[in-house]
Amino acid sequence: MNGNLRVGNLFGIPFYVNVSWFLVLALVTWQYGSGLAAAFPLLGGSLPWVLGLAAALLLFASVLAHELGHSFAAMQQGIGVNSITLFLFGGLAALEKESDTPKGAFQVAIAGPLVSFALFALFSVAGLVLPLSGPIAGIVALLAYINLALGAFNLIPGLPLDGGNVLKALVWKITGQPYKGLVFASRVGQLLGWTAIALGAASIVGLSPVGSIWTLLIGLFLLQNANRSAQFGEVQGRLAGLTAEDAMAQDSPLVESHTSLREFADNALLAAPSAWRKFLVVDEAGLLVGTVLVDDLKRVPREQWADTTVAAIMESAGDVVTVGVEQPLMEVIKTLETRNIPALAVIRNDGSLAGLLEKTSIQALLQSPQAA
Repeated sequence: MNGNLRVGNLFGIPFYVNVSWFLVLALVTWQYGSGLAAAFPLLGGSLPWVLGLAAALLLFASVLAHELGHSFAAMQQGIGVNSITLFLFGGLAALEKESDTPKGAFQVAIAGPLVSFALFALFSVAGLVLPLSGPIAGIVALLAYINLALGAFNLIPGLPLDGGNVLKALVWKITGQPYKGLVFASRVGQLLGWTAIALGAASIVGLSPVGSIWTLLIGLFLLQNANRSAQFGEVQGRLAGLTAEDAMAQDSPLVESHTSLREFADNALLAAPSAWRKFLVVDEAGLLVGTVLVDDLKRVPREQWADTTVAAIMESAGDVVTVGVEQPLMEVIKTLETRNIPALAVIRNDGSLAGLLEKTSIQALLQSPQAA
């Protein structure tokens, strides 16, 4: 993972910190340590900054707990969590996939803020009940405030914030279309991003008492991620209702197992686009039985091509990923991305091979007028 350092595992989830996290850790440590040194002059030596470091680590532990809230809610729905990463502006739980229902998406989105609010209540009660004083009381009060702010800020209804995911789930529930919720929440996120950028820029030049350089940076972060999710939502909308069959290659590289190598070379290869270097092999019933590489012809002398069939040089089809012709195209894309493969085979309902589907075919489909 670029720019990320793996720290370990948390409940079986890989845990990373981005290099930007160390910058924020240093800034928070210095800022709060300086505040403690000023507020409690009796703290000698490096103690204020040691306490500042402890406070900074506890603040990030609160962010981590927030992300674990999302993760546990997802895991309860059978959704895997690829990783949790802490970075400049907070944390991110990378899920294997989205929830299958708007209710599930809502539960995952709201879980993080609920954890933050629970921590706010916990630290608030601790500050009131426990006999705390001095810098320790100040740290507990800070943790209560930060968790309240973290939960409230994340409920702002615009992506990529948790409130944006809550909004997406609500629009999904109303319209029945997840991509409509994604696009709507992304548009709100874009508006929030531009607003934060404007306020931050205005404050820097002295035109607004509201905002700061951090407001500007947060606005840029929100805008960048909202733009990305809006584009993905638009792609989802264009692919809605399309299936694997719609994106199959028009002239898929198929050859029958009983075909002689001479026929394969003279007919299939000459008729196929030069880009095809690997063909899918089917039996007489049209079932996928193997694959054959064009380069495999070189292993057989030309004078034997007429008497040698494709079946004699084909390899097993065990590593070929397959999907049904009626598989939604968005699910096919997820399979391609998850497996990190460039293509897969499409199978008809009767088990016969329909053709090959490549990533490039999906890209071409998106660029066609029919998908616009």
